[in-house]
Amino acid sequence: MTTGCKTTTIFLSVLCALLLTILGLMQEWPSWAWAVLAAVVVGVPVAAFKIAEMRRGSLPADFTNFVPAAPIERREHHVSRVALPSHWPDYDFTFSATVRWHPLEARGDESVLNPAGLAVEAVLDRARALTEQREPGRASLVQHELSGVLSRLRPDPSGHLQVMAENITLTLNEPDQERLDKLAEVRKDKAVWEHQRKYEQSKREYLGDDVLKDTGSAVVWWLAKNDNQIEKTVADLGLLAQLTSAANDTDVPERLQDLLPSSSGPSTPVEREPTAADHFEAFLTGMGFTDGDGRRGMLTKQIADIIRTQEKHETADELLRRYDPPAAFTSHADDQPESSKDPG
Repeated sequence: MTTGCKTTTIFLSVLCALLLTILGLMQEWPSWAWAVLAAVVVGVPVAAFKIAEMRRGSLPADFTNFVPAAPIERREHHVSRVALPSHWPDYDFTFSATVRWHPLEARGDESVLNPAGLAVEAVLDRARALTEQREPGRASLVQHELSGVLSRLRPDPSGHLQVMAENITLTLNEPDQERLDKLAEVRKDKAVWEHQRKYEQSKREYLGDDVLKDTGSAVVWWLAKNDNQIEKTVADLGLLAQLTSAANDTDVPERLQDLLPSSSGPSTPVEREPTAADHFEAFLTGMGFTDGDGRRGMLTKQIADIIRTQEKHETADELLRRYDPPAAFTSHADDQPESSKDPG
């Protein structure tokens, strides 16, 4: 812009000088007039340039605000499939990300020959501090945590760089994920089994320690189960007495002997004292559970389990031999039921 103004001024000065020269020749000016003309032709452009420079001055302050700042030097490096430890031994995360950094002011004569290595080391240290506190089964959640932790520029331990990371991915090896899924299934199945075991144990304790503790308790329980049908309960007194005696491995009291129903099953030899298993046969018959009825085996198994809680294993084995199908019978000597092995 300044060059254009100078060119225009010189051109106009030369043009004026030519016009004045022609005019002086036509008017036959004296010698002193030519000297004045020369001084004017030279002095006017010089004065014009001086005035223009004084008026131009420095740039306005508002204009300098729009001058762009010097760009900050930034660098980046991509790391892929780096193993990072989890909270569980031998279950490593796989980490990938784009590492970014920019240098800080150098301190003295110190210089960084490999800033990428320094930046990657700083990012991996920050990532490992988080992953080693997290369980491997939540890789996607930990990935989002890392995205937040590594999104901020922070100085590396040496103080030479500001470092961050983006485009972060965190995964678990497929075989490790399959193992975790199997462990989760086992834990769920174990929880269900524990609940079932505790339910069965509670049920046995309820029947053995409360319902079948004696004939009176059994009568009250039977009355409640049959909606207060007193006549039916009275008719079943003999059966309840037999069931209570079998559960406790004792004989039916003499005062209840007359209430026992007659057995249509195999007769008991006269010379042998009736056993709990014999009384149980009469109970099954009185309840209408004849041979071939599947309920006989089911009820026998339940009563045998209750008897084992009273440490009457021989009686329980005899009941199972006589009234439970052979496939379901297991000798006490070979394998005790859960209630005997684990009373708690």
